Amino acid sequence: MDSSSLIELNRHNPIDVFPSVWRNMESLISKGLLVAPTEVLYEIMERDDQLAKWAKEQTSFFRAPTQKQIEILKDILKAYPSMVREDRKYDADSWVIALAIEMITVPQQTLISIKRIVVKEEKLRWEKNQNPLRMPEIQHRFDRHYRNVQNRRMEVLR
Repeated sequence: MDSSSLIELNRHNPIDVFPSVWRNMESLISKGLLVAPTEVLYEIMERDDQLAKWAKEQTSFFRAPTQKQIEILKDILKAYPSMVREDRKYDADSWVIALAIEMITVPQQTLISIKRIVVKEEKLRWEKNQNPLRMPEIQHRFDRHYRNVQNRRMEVLR
């Protein structure tokens, strides 16, 4: 899950007004069904609000980078160097993609097939050569590469 989705959820369903929404989120987190890279936490912590306080308490939600994620991230940034915006202290988008790809390439530990979904509020970005740069497009290109290797599928919500 990307920070933009958490921020939008909090904007439209504030934690203090809709606590049941956030309890349901916590339930998904406790079951390991909702995850985010630690870079998302860093983006959220830049704001000193209820969401930041809530996020600090969700220790099992945020996943530390692994060596595999770092390798995937290097591949992403080699192909899309402008994926990371230089004007931001933290930029989680590429980490969200790397975590998602890592999760679909790791064999599942359950008998029931789990469909992985990236949750993100999409915003259009532009590469230096003025081509649109969208997270779903990048994720799809890299996912297709890894899907061919692992024969798994990931869906991106837009």
